[in-house]
Amino acid sequence: MRVECVKVRDGQVVIEASTPEGGFVPCPGCGIPSGRVHSRYGRRLADAPCGGQSVVIELSVRRLFCDKRECRRVTFAEQIEGLTCRYGRRTPVLQRMLAALGVVLAARAVVRLALLFGIVISRMTVLRMVMALPDPDWATPRVLGIDEFATRKGRRYGTLLVDCETHQPLDLLPDRDADSVATWLRERPGVEIVCRDRASVFADGARAGAPKAQHCADKWHVWHNLAEAVERLVSRHRTLLRDLVECAPAPEPPTPEPTPAEAVEDAGDPLEPYPQGKFLDRLRDTHAAVRAQVEQGLSLREIARRLGLGRNTVRKYARAASPEAMLHGQWQNRTSKLDAFKPYLDQRIAEGCTNMSRLHRELQERGARCSYSTLRDYVRPLHPGRRTASGTPPIARPPSPRQAAGWIMRHPDHLREDDQRQLKTLLAHSPELAAAAGHVRAFAAIMTNREGDQLGHWIAAVCADEHCGLAGFAAGLLPDLDAVVYGMSTDWSSGPVEGRVNDLKALKRSMFGRAKPLLLRKRLLLIAASRRPRTG
Repeated sequence: MRVECVKVRDGQVVIEASTPEGGFVPCPGCGIPSGRVHSRYGRRLADAPCGGQSVVIELSVRRLFCDKRECRRVTFAEQIEGLTCRYGRRTPVLQRMLAALGVVLAARAVVRLALLFGIVISRMTVLRMVMALPDPDWATPRVLGIDEFATRKGRRYGTLLVDCETHQPLDLLPDRDADSVATWLRERPGVEIVCRDRASVFADGARAGAPKAQHCADKWHVWHNLAEAVERLVSRHRTLLRDLVECAPAPEPPTPEPTPAEAVEDAGDPLEPYPQGKFLDRLRDTHAAVRAQVEQGLSLREIARRLGLGRNTVRKYARAASPEAMLHGQWQNRTSKLDAFKPYLDQRIAEGCTNMSRLHRELQERGARCSYSTLRDYVRPLHPGRRTASGTPPIARPPSPRQAAGWIMRHPDHLREDDQRQLKTLLAHSPELAAAAGHVRAFAAIMTNREGDQLGHWIAAVCADEHCGLAGFAAGLLPDLDAVVYGMSTDWSSGPVEGRVNDLKALKRSMFGRAKPLLLRKRLLLIAASRRPRTG
């Protein structure tokens, strides 16, 4: 190629060039070189911007005859390697740059960004560039992870396949079907381990597509299934949960309110020490700087100019005796439209009414005009655990079945003293829950110590225990026992798949929920391939 001149026209850098005369070019149809010229024609190519200005190449190329009679082409245009391609209006450099931006940023963002560089392109063109990119190469994985993802939650689901060794996503299937998983595995033999949850769809598909592969049930899903079984068991003992409130130790007597004189003396001191943090450190530094300049006799306007603050802000710092006083007094003068109904709210909450919807209806019947959220925020300080204005402690709310199940599922060393006391009382009044708690501890030891071979004995012990309510969960492990045992005996899990599902959610949000499965698949595979560490 010969460059003839470079000039600036209408804010664009225009490069005029042409191909030299002579020379032979192979025909793209038959491959026979030809040098007989038919004519010349001009091509206009957009190139990568330079110096903040768009670059255009006006190129004159030859059209040649193909002298082979058997070839279907009569004439053909010569191409310049690395610069032109058939029907291309952009150079390969600009094409690769826009396609890479389209993979990362999506089409609309690329269009807005390209305008800053003087490149005009439509979002549909960007999408075509992205879809034209080849899929990244990968070998058949040894450990395959399978999980579902929602294209529309509750209605449409797909299947995500991930290499658990490299964390590289391999494919996205547009549906959640056992036949699709089985077909994919048959076309790619060599999978040795399949990591999955306990869904029967993936279990059946993996067994049909890779019958020799070892299944690995994810430990988190098994533990989650056990937690659900424990919560259902606790739900049958709601009466015991209400009794925990009655067995609780009596609260401390209310402290007498300070006299007005004591309140005035303690107004500048906080009721309790404030924790250290960046916010308080910055508050103290600013307060010290303002007070030091006030003592020097500077005006508030001058202090605000020196510190870069507003005059009203400087006035607040100057009037505060200490930085803690600013924090303590910032809510003292706040009023609410519900202040007139505060005695009634104190009475209802003391009676044990904590249903916000019921309180909202009762206040509306008494003439209050407030939203549900306003009432919720106003009543939050009056909820169980806080004292009412009258000084009488309200009736505490009993723990929920999920909260009590959390006490049983967590390690005893990770429970607070109050939770440990309530759990001990609960287990003492229910032999069934006490037996279930013992089996949960044994199950946790098996999972933590990777002793999957002991799971069969645990299932037998649970099924033989008449006072335990976990027999249904234990029997549900039997159809998938090999996968559960292997999952508890190794370090393999569905963690890499869950991470890629989070990536899919981020991509869906960036495309405003309009991502089709093909585009979603292409972007996920290409983005993950660009993050893959290079070797060598």
